[in-house]
Amino acid sequence: MRAKITYAVTAAVLVVYFVLAGDRGVMLIQQGTALTITFGVSVLVMPLIGSWFLWANTRFVTKANRLARLLEAEGGLPVDELRRDEYGRIDRDSADEVFARRKAETEDAPGDWRCWFRLAVAYRDARDTPRARKAMQRAIALQEGRTPMA
Repeated sequence: MRAKITYAVTAAVLVVYFVLAGDRGVMLIQQGTALTITFGVSVLVMPLIGSWFLWANTRFVTKANRLARLLEAEGGLPVDELRRDEYGRIDRDSADEVFARRKAETEDAPGDWRCWFRLAVAYRDARDTPRARKAMQRAIALQEGRTPMA
């Protein structure tokens, strides 16, 4: 719940920033000189890129949460099996064992979104965000009936 509140507050702050920056960009364009128009257009580009990025991430998180709810309803959510030391760091041998099981599960059923979801969770638990995101994107695509990107 704390993560959802943090995300919502951050998104709201970004939207306010995008509106303020967009307003400044429009003001610069309205000045009408070549220099202010150039600056105004470049100031407008940043909120557009930021808005797209915020929308894409919100959409990704929403879809991943939907998959988690579906898997929870089926009783298939993965259990955190990773051993940790007294500081909370993941034991590397434990992580290797879990990854080996999750990868084998995924290789045995490459078209099953549930396997990819569990693999994504294992990557996230090990703080391997790029691989976690790719595995989750594949799970989302498979669950939606789309062909996942390689």
